[in-house]
Parts: sequence; structure tokens; C-alpha cells
Amino acid sequence: MGIIQKSSSNIFSCSRRLNLITLLKMKKLILVLILVFISGCTHQINSINGGNKMTDVILIISQEGYQPIEFSNTKAEIEKAGLTTQVASITKDIATAADGSTYNPDLSIEEINPDNYKAIAIIGGPGSPKLLESNSLLEKIKEFNSKNKIVAAICFSPVILAKAGILKGKKATVFPNQDLINKLKEAGAIYTAETVTKDNNIITGNGPDAATEFGKTIADSLK
Repeated sequence: MGIIQKSSSNIFSCSRRLNLITLLKMKKLILVLILVFISGCTHQINSINGGNKMTDVILIISQEGYQPIEFSNTKAEIEKAGLTTQVASITKDIATAADGSTYNPDLSIEEINPDNYKAIAIIGGPGSPKLLESNSLLEKIKEFNSKNKIVAAICFSPVILAKAGILKGKKATVFPNQDLINKLKEAGAIYTAETVTKDNNIITGNGPDAATEFGKTIADSLK
């Protein structure tokens, strides 16, 4: 009888140990699943927010006919200063410059989150008037400006800033064409006729020859 009781006790004790081990394994499994779930959610959120990584400047080019010198020299000066850039256009399709060269944009204008950038810079060229039709771009410009971030435009593109309504009472320059100058003045801008003009957070340049100075002014403003 004593042997039977002892055996039963051992079986019960063994069963308890097995249950405890099983419980611990289940807890570990649940913990692993929770960690995997949290990691997956974090990755998804980061993907939606572009990784939450701050890029210094988002450059805007037209899908067709952007000015290649303005683009390359502005981008080069910004990056020479150790700053980071991304490029956006109407879509993520390959963009073509006025000289036939191409660039593959990192994102579309609609995908831009102003909180992820310190500055926006709009490149000119014969295709840039098409950007006037982008309500999304106009809204992004207003948001950058409302957060006192650098808003820059060169060649024709200061006219886009004028249409966005952010040049009233601001000094600005533009490609030396009387119609474009008039558009700036009609929007309340103070036309300077300078190569590059900076008025607080707004930077404007008057064309390809101004690109290097334009890019350097943007870079200096972010240091």
C-alpha cells in the first residue's frame, strides 16, 4: 500500500513538473509571438512614415522638361555640405530633363510628408509650369511654409510659390521674363532682380546660372 501511495505521489509530482514546464514553454511562446507582433507593427508604421528618418531636402522636378543644370548643381551643392536629399515628381515614373537626361524619382509629390524634411526646393525648366496644376504640391508648399521650414524655388518655379500664396510682402527673384516678374508682383512679392534672394525661410533663384549659389544658400540655411 505504501509503495502504491509513494508511486502515486511520484506520478503526481512528475505531472506537476510537466505541467509547469509546459506552462513555461507556453509563456515563452506567447512572449515570442508578442515580440514578433510588435516588431511587425513597428516595421509597418515605419514603412508608412518613410522610416521616420528625417531627410534634409526634398527636391521637386517636373515629369517632363526639368532644367538639368539647376537640378544637378543644386543637388550637388546641398550634398557637398553633407546634407541628404530625395527627389519627387508628379509620379514615381522616370522623369526626363530638357536635355533628354533622366532621373528616377524617390517618391511622388502626394507621398511627401513635410514632417520628414527640413526643406523643399523646386527646380525650374520648360516643364515646370505643369507643376502649377498640382494642388498637392501647392498644399505641401503651404505646409512647409506654415512650419517655417525652408521653401526654395528657382527659374520659373518662384511663380509656383506665388500661386501658393506665400510670397506676399516677401523679397523674391525669378527668371528675368516680364510676365513672370509681373506674376510675382501680382502675388504681393517684392521683386529684387537678384541672382539669388533669401527672405527668412524663402529662397529664390533666377535660373541655371544661379543654381550653384542657390544650392549653397539652401545648404547654409540648414547648418
